[in-house]
Amino acid sequence: MAFAPDIIEDLARARGDLRMGVPIVLRGTDSLLVMAAESLSVARLADLRSLGKPPVVVLTSHRAETLKATPYDGDLARITVPDEADLWWVRAMADPKHDMDVPMKGPFQIARGGDASLHRLAIQLVKTAHLLPAALAVPLDNPDAFAAEHRLTLIDTGLAGPAIAAEASLHPVAAARLPMVASEAGRLHIYRPEDGNEEHYAIEIGNPSRDEPVLARLHSACFTGDVLGSLKCDCGPQLNGALQQMGTEGAGVLLYLNQEGRGIGLANKMRAYALQDQGFDTVEANHRLGFEDDERDFRIGAAILRRLGFNSVRLMTNNPRKMAMMEKMGISVAERVPLILGQTPQNAAYLATKAKKSGHLL
Repeated sequence: MAFAPDIIEDLARARGDLRMGVPIVLRGTDSLLVMAAESLSVARLADLRSLGKPPVVVLTSHRAETLKATPYDGDLARITVPDEADLWWVRAMADPKHDMDVPMKGPFQIARGGDASLHRLAIQLVKTAHLLPAALAVPLDNPDAFAAEHRLTLIDTGLAGPAIAAEASLHPVAAARLPMVASEAGRLHIYRPEDGNEEHYAIEIGNPSRDEPVLARLHSACFTGDVLGSLKCDCGPQLNGALQQMGTEGAGVLLYLNQEGRGIGLANKMRAYALQDQGFDTVEANHRLGFEDDERDFRIGAAILRRLGFNSVRLMTNNPRKMAMMEKMGISVAERVPLILGQTPQNAAYLATKAKKSGHLL
């Protein structure tokens, strides 16, 4: 019988648990009880301590370096939670909101040596749950019994690593004709990933040929720009401009990928905006939060293009990384079509940072 969840379904459960503040168990050569720092409660922090082993807060190297904590594990740091530390201390380690008010949070006791692979997986899971990339972890001696006793999701790390690294399988859910301002000859396709993450959309204009390069745009969701008309970015004008050009040419496909805030989610994007108000640029803000410059997975766009029958594009982009990823995933980029729109006094510094630090061709 196939009633039991497979590893993809277990990982989806784990992300949901972490968002709700429920612990998960990671089982490998060693084992860990893991909680997201952002959703930790006073009661569960006390429960973690009652296990008799000092918990560690796991941070990415970007966040650790902001706190002046050496990331001995390379891409992350494991910092022992002091006996006197309360929930506020844990939250402040994860969230840079109060960094300027309380810049020095150490001295820290930082773990060195040993295997940090389970801690690395914990960070990957809280990231994909769109939480702050910080986790609390405590070693477990009998993970299966502990998970069963407390009804916790148990993740086999030998299966989880390859599943997380693999390209998510997408399948079509629905499609229908959709007349739009840009073109009455529109059609909307919905694709659902099998890993439980957000659905993505393909907007097809006209009846583009599959035998020649299609005018295409990979557009990452931007609630603030696409819906609210934010002046802090150029996303809304790029979305509308791309659709308008496709309508004018009579054919094209725009992929609307639900990877808000360069893949960090809307809540973390707002945290980054708050840091920008403190004087940090967009890349610095991401790093202070503990994220990379860009956390998006452009393989999703290539997968949808293949599902639609396209293998060559005239790509509307200012981002060379998108072009490189398309080529790497077997989608030929016959031409780069610049899309320089939506420049405002409010986003001038943001666009300059994208050009200088992220290589955008502006």
